[in-house]
Amino acid sequence: MLRNHRSRAGGPGAGPLRTSALAGLVAAALLLPLGGASAEQAGGGGTRVSTPAPSPESTRCGPELASPDGLEAQTCVLTRGGETWARVYYRNTTGDALDADLSLLGPDGRAVRTSCAIGADDAPATCETPRERTRGAGSVYTAVSEFARGAESPLLLRSASNSVDASGS
Repeated sequence: MLRNHRSRAGGPGAGPLRTSALAGLVAAALLLPLGGASAEQAGGGGTRVSTPAPSPESTRCGPELASPDGLEAQTCVLTRGGETWARVYYRNTTGDALDADLSLLGPDGRAVRTSCAIGADDAPATCETPRERTRGAGSVYTAVSEFARGAESPLLLRSASNSVDASGS
């Protein structure tokens, strides 16, 4: 015998409401890596995310960009505990495996570069450069990421930590 169960916290229609709320939470959890934490707009179209003082941690990100092929990316410079590094948040919905180059450009022409193999799945992911000791202010560092289908293929997307519009070339 089937019985109609009602939640004590809700009445008729509470089930669909809870399902919608749960679906919203799942969607937010999946999109969080591309959106960043509590971000505020900074000059140049990027975002700046900072933790409360006296923590010496900061994250400076460029805008979230998307290519017509289905690649989304946002490139950031992170500074914490006397170290600085670059990170790119991305989501690859192209259906193809991709190559990504991520560079951290610092003062005096210094650069740290890493390459990442990007899988063909469409799950949000990240790629980071090695961390280096911060020289000067963290704000003098810039990060650039470039995505392509291979070393000899045209660029699909270029994203930078301080760009207004850095879509591919």
